[in-house]
Amino acid sequence: MIESPLFYLVAAVAVLIVGISKGGFVGGFGMLAVPMMAMLIDPRQAAAILLPILCVMDIFAVKAFWGNWDKQALKSIIPGAIIGIIFGTITFTILNADHIRIVVGAVTILFVLQYWFIDRHKKETSGLDYNTVKGGICGALSGFTSFIAHAGGGPLSMYLFPLKLDKTKLMATSVIFFITVNYIKLIPYAWLGQLSSENLMTSLVLLPLAPIGVKLGVWMHHKVSNDIFYIICYIALFFTGLKLVYEGFTNL
Repeated sequence: MIESPLFYLVAAVAVLIVGISKGGFVGGFGMLAVPMMAMLIDPRQAAAILLPILCVMDIFAVKAFWGNWDKQALKSIIPGAIIGIIFGTITFTILNADHIRIVVGAVTILFVLQYWFIDRHKKETSGLDYNTVKGGICGALSGFTSFIAHAGGGPLSMYLFPLKLDKTKLMATSVIFFITVNYIKLIPYAWLGQLSSENLMTSLVLLPLAPIGVKLGVWMHHKVSNDIFYIICYIALFFTGLKLVYEGFTNL
């Protein structure tokens, strides 16, 4: 089990942010967790520690948003996600820690830039323009980035956000997508030796924060404006992504 107090401080904040995101407040910011933890440990180990915690969080999140998901959207993105997970499994042994830092950092930066330069300036549309091909591609990208760093929120948002779903339906659809993806990921993670006793014990220490984060997120989803939290998280995401990319290239 990891013994660094600084790691547990950072990891505790990361887990709470993931829980808040899964609970429906500023969905998508769960991707902040691995970059935060990757500043202190190998990003592959960070992803392995988080996966069991995410699986527990998903159960609480599904209960909170049960029955509100968009079935049509899920039909497009889940098959693509399975392909992305398979590709992630194949490339896992090829990529080293610094390669993954670069990938995670780049995805993080692109997610922020997409918001600041595209999403913020989009005009409102009627939405519900389902596109199976786009859904499959976004689902595959989400499955891949979710596999290597639990960072599937960005690609998924590229498909779901333009649909202009009600915020509860949007969160419910995301929750069903990620509970499916995360439980499928347990199989290759175990096969690759990522669910070691050290990683599982670290997960167990952090696990009590899972329901706290989700319940806090559900409360904030219904009670609190997203705006300030969005700004803070986007700024944090951007500089965390820059740091990971810099460290990855520096160590190559």
